[in-house]
Amino acid sequence: MKFRQCLTFAIGLAFASSAGAQVVVEGAWVRATAPGQPVAAAYMKITSAQPAALVAVSTPVTARAEIHQMKMEGGIMKMRPVTRLELLPGKAVELEPGGYHLMLMNITKPLRPGESVPITLVVEGPDRKRLEVEVKAEVRSMTTGMGGHGKMH
Repeated sequence: MKFRQCLTFAIGLAFASSAGAQVVVEGAWVRATAPGQPVAAAYMKITSAQPAALVAVSTPVTARAEIHQMKMEGGIMKMRPVTRLELLPGKAVELEPGGYHLMLMNITKPLRPGESVPITLVVEGPDRKRLEVEVKAEVRSMTTGMGGHGKMH
């Protein structure tokens, strides 16, 4: 079981052929869903060796996936889509409950703990060339990491 979890625990590594940009994804996970629940959120840590930006996301388990940000505005927690998430060289960007995350919308079937979800991240380098980074995100319990995020999705 531990071995399987280690395999599904995402560590994506890809190289952009023209820019030589390196993007590493660690600890990718998705919150499990209840039957009939149409959305879920995905979290991970992304580090790029060169200036880059996360510009799109897709997965076969949903009709639509977007990059989102939650933040406090005037004492109210608000969530909004983000078209571009900057990745500074060598600085990890945490996609986590209550902050940046990936919204998986119109899920085609319930996501159960122990399964994995394939996610494709589209990263744009400084030369505007795009790189696809394939990630396998572990599905975890619905109560994992609820900090400030549970009632929004």
